[in-house]
Amino acid sequence: MDRRFLYFGRSLMQNTKIGIFDSGVGGLTVVDQIRRLLPAAELLYVADNARAPYGPRSAEEVLNFSRQITNFLLAQGAGLIVIACNTATSVAIDTLRLEYPDISFVGMEPAVKPAATHTRNGRIGVMATELTLSGSRYQQLVTEYAYSTEILADPCVGLVPLIEAGDWESGAVKSKLRAILDPMLAAGIDALVLGCTHYPLLREQIKAICGDGVEIIDPAPATARQVGRLYISLTDTENKTYCTPLHRFHSTGKSLPLERVLFRLRLPYRLSLASSNLG
Repeated sequence: MDRRFLYFGRSLMQNTKIGIFDSGVGGLTVVDQIRRLLPAAELLYVADNARAPYGPRSAEEVLNFSRQITNFLLAQGAGLIVIACNTATSVAIDTLRLEYPDISFVGMEPAVKPAATHTRNGRIGVMATELTLSGSRYQQLVTEYAYSTEILADPCVGLVPLIEAGDWESGAVKSKLRAILDPMLAAGIDALVLGCTHYPLLREQIKAICGDGVEIIDPAPATARQVGRLYISLTDTENKTYCTPLHRFHSTGKSLPLERVLFRLRLPYRLSLASSNLG
C-alpha cells in the first residue's frame, strides 16, 4: 500500500468529507475500498433506492437525480464527490464538472482497458446496464482500447433489483447469472468486466459459474486510489485532527437494503441511517 495513504489514514484534516452516491447499495463496494485506504476520512453516502435502478431510465432523469444528490451531499459538507455508479457517471459526470467547477468528481467506468490488456485470447465479457452500454463514454473506451477485441456485452436487465432485494443465493439470482454468463462462456471469454457497482456483491456466485479460467475485473480499487490521491491534495497537512469518523448513510427509500449490505460487508461504521427526500 502507498505509504501516503497510511499516513493520511491516521488523521482527518479540515473535516474534509467524501460524498458518495449510487442508485442503491452497489456503491458500498466502492465505500469499502475507500475506507481501506482512508480509514479516518468521513464518508457521506446516498443510496437512491427509491428511484433505482437507473439503467432503464432516461439520461435526463439520471442527470437530474445526480444533480439533486450532489446538492444534498454538498449541503452536508462534502468537498469531494464520488459517483459510485457506472450509469450515473456515463450520463452526468461531464455536466456536473461544468456546473460545479470548484468540486472534484470521481466517477466509475467499465474496466474495458484492463480487460483488453489482460485477455489472452482477445475475448472479453462486459456486464453493465443498458444506459452505460449505450453511452458515449463506453463506446469511446471500446474504440480506444478494445478495437481489436471481441466484446460480449450484456445489459443484465433485472439483475440490480434482485441484488437490492438481498437474497443473493436465490434461485432467481443464479438463473439470471446463468442467462447472462453462459453465452459469454460459450464464446470463450477469459476476462469479465463488472461494469456496475452492484455486481461485485455477487462476485462469489459469478466466480463459481465462470471458474478459474476467467479473470473478473472490478474497477472499485482503482477508483478508490484516485479518491485517495484527490483527498490528499485537498487536505491541509498542517491541520491534523485525530478522530474516529462518523460515517452517515442516507437512503431515499427503505433503509433495510443498505443496513443488510453494510452488515454483510462488515463495514466498521457507526451508522446514521435516514430516509432523505431529495426530490
